[in-house]
Amino acid sequence: MNKPIRTVAIFCMLLFLALALNATYLQYYHANALNDRVGNGRVATATFSRERGSIKVGPNGGVTVAESVPSKDQYKFQRRYPVPFMYAPLTGWYTFGNETGLERTQNDFLSGEDDTLFVNRLVDLVNGNATKGGNILLTINPAAQRAAFTGLKGLGPDVQGAVVAIEPSTGKILAMVSLPSYDPNKLADHDFKKASAYATALSKLPSQPLLNRAVQTTLPPGSTFKIVTASAAVENLGLTASSLVPGGPTYTLPQSSSVVHNDVLSGCGTGKIPFVEALKFSCNTSFAPLAVQVGATDMHKTATDYGFNQRYLEDLPDQAVSQYPAGMDDAQTALSGFGQGSVTATPLQMAMATAGIANNGVVMRPYVVDAQQSPTSLETLKPGEQKELPGSPAVSASAADEVTQMMVATVQSGTATPAAIPGIRVAGKTGTAQSGLKNPDGTEVPPYAWFVGFAPAPKPQVAVAVMIQHVNQPTDEIHGGTLGGPIAKSVMEAVLNSRG
Repeated sequence: MNKPIRTVAIFCMLLFLALALNATYLQYYHANALNDRVGNGRVATATFSRERGSIKVGPNGGVTVAESVPSKDQYKFQRRYPVPFMYAPLTGWYTFGNETGLERTQNDFLSGEDDTLFVNRLVDLVNGNATKGGNILLTINPAAQRAAFTGLKGLGPDVQGAVVAIEPSTGKILAMVSLPSYDPNKLADHDFKKASAYATALSKLPSQPLLNRAVQTTLPPGSTFKIVTASAAVENLGLTASSLVPGGPTYTLPQSSSVVHNDVLSGCGTGKIPFVEALKFSCNTSFAPLAVQVGATDMHKTATDYGFNQRYLEDLPDQAVSQYPAGMDDAQTALSGFGQGSVTATPLQMAMATAGIANNGVVMRPYVVDAQQSPTSLETLKPGEQKELPGSPAVSASAADEVTQMMVATVQSGTATPAAIPGIRVAGKTGTAQSGLKNPDGTEVPPYAWFVGFAPAPKPQVAVAVMIQHVNQPTDEIHGGTLGGPIAKSVMEAVLNSRG
């Protein structure tokens, strides 16, 4: 072979080698990056056209809250939400290039891309079938969810609030409702222009219907926080339900001329009163000095062990962190004792604290995905994980028992009587928190109404938190007991009745 031909042959061989190396790089090493690239319209269209897994609730997944149904357009399947407004804050929605809520956090499994579905994808490939996504089974109790939704909605069309129910021994979220809500079917519509217009309209509403207030809104928890202060006082000061604690009509904040008052006209005495009476009548003048006696450091530790200052919800996106700041001075610590000042909490956080007391001081990490199931056989591939929150137990079992006794007395003959269930020992605590905000016209924003409770005591099956951020009622009629108590009662009854 002469030299020119040999040179050309070597050059061609190098070209083929370069081509082979490039093809190997693109098809093997760089394939995932190219496949996941935002601008890859072909892959995005193929994924959007796939039959996505369902989201189900109830025994054996008897109620479907999100599913894919055949579509008559180019995308083959349309996402549908059979119970839209009640479950929208949980499911979120799924559309081309965007997903929220569980549709986002469980996207890989619902779309069939999760590694646990590799065998299913392989079987589908061999059989020539299209890839199907896996199903998600939630911890939600449908009866409790319906009771929470109906109760909150019954406060009026302008209500803004949330309800969370938890199984204390496991951390399973049994109900999660947020109002106002929205119709995810309109956001998942294949008429993208129409869906975008609906999303824009929702985003402009001052009531923020796209916000899941159960986990994304933090507000002063008011007197419901007294269950945390009470448990810290029992744990660190050795108090019991019968111990005498400060009372009286007023309390002057340390190093300040500001005076704390009570919301009740009687029940807080003129001097020392039994601890149980202080909780029954929600005496701010008792819990402010008790928080100072416990001290900022131990108050911060107890609150943190209950879940404050932590991120713990893995199943839903954008969890807001409830705050109990470290290093507060005595005046700030006093305000924190009755849930004001710098203390803020989500409804989920207050449900967790309540569940922790119900569970002998042990705080379980909350979760809402009970199982991931295979597409056709519905085999459980990954069950929900039950584990304690870091720092748990928040308090000893004996301390939790003392607080439970006081919370039961609060339902029996205190401010929480609207949550009483005949024949059942219910533990509860009310809260009415001042917002500290002003309306555009200079008037004060009405207070927030809270209620927390669990039943039955001492072997609880459900703990509930109700938060009412806004309701169209006179300010003097906004109270946690009268507004939140009946809702909590109906949710607890729904859980207890569904379990016989």
